[in-house]
Amino acid sequence: MSRLKVFITGQIPLVGVDLLKPHFDVEIYSQSKAIPRNLLLEKVQHIDGLLCILRDKIDRELMDAAPRLKTISQYAVGYNNIDVDYATQKRILITNTPGVLTDATADLTWALLLAITRRVVEGDKTMRRGEFKEFDPLFMLGGDLAGKTLGIIGAGRIGTAVAERSAGWKMKILYYNHSRNPQLETKLNAAKVDLQTLLSKSDFVSIHLPLTAETHHLIGHKELSLMKSTAYLINTSRGPLIHETALVKALQDQQITGAGLDVFEHEPQIAKGLGDLENVVLTPHIGSATITARNKMAEIAAQNIVNWHFKKEPVYIVNSEVRGN
Repeated sequence: MSRLKVFITGQIPLVGVDLLKPHFDVEIYSQSKAIPRNLLLEKVQHIDGLLCILRDKIDRELMDAAPRLKTISQYAVGYNNIDVDYATQKRILITNTPGVLTDATADLTWALLLAITRRVVEGDKTMRRGEFKEFDPLFMLGGDLAGKTLGIIGAGRIGTAVAERSAGWKMKILYYNHSRNPQLETKLNAAKVDLQTLLSKSDFVSIHLPLTAETHHLIGHKELSLMKSTAYLINTSRGPLIHETALVKALQDQQITGAGLDVFEHEPQIAKGLGDLENVVLTPHIGSATITARNKMAEIAAQNIVNWHFKKEPVYIVNSEVRGN
């Protein structure tokens, strides 16, 4: 009897590949760029499992082109690139990799926050251009963190980890979330507030929500107008949560002081004018880009498929309705 086939849509750390190979015939798209759509549709025709990356569009067309497909393992926490409802209708199990990238993403959030507040990137450019001539008491003044208010939009694993890292600066924590977070309230005396209050009261606003129909453009012209003119906006979750054109206008008009972005609305493109601004720090979706986090993501994504094959509970399941199939 021939072995089941698994297709991996891009290069991942070898720890994941090595977990799969003893049990499946594994094929990997080895190019650094996203797999072309027509090739992906061809490759899924005879596979039983798919290990995909956030950039891949896993929609009805693809699932209909893969009659043997029984499991989709997402190499990410978010799964807005997958039509979960249709997969569930077709009894295709979807898994993901939460938890293991919490610390990496929380650390990058603080890297962006510190970089934009203390103008680190701007200062680096100044040094490289040879523009620093002498110490000046009024040169490149930035913002302060100690005692300021940090607003967390989305107090899940990553939002909680970001808030906990604020303790050294003795910051006040506000959070916006569907449910209460007793951990934050107990450890940091955090207050659960509505979005309008969080935006108007916070000196720093950090976004940690999944992308859904409800959260798309959660932060637009109106929301940006509620923020303090001295405030900073940080996003390491999903780009479309922010109306990027509105953000560019707010930064150009100094409606807010600055922003740090690791994700973008039309990734990898950025909104016109965003790259010309000094009061924004941009990174190329590297929230989980540590060796430890990316290796662990590969391990879990592969283990999810292996567990499915041996009729064991996958490590993480998105559509639990399909569990046990």
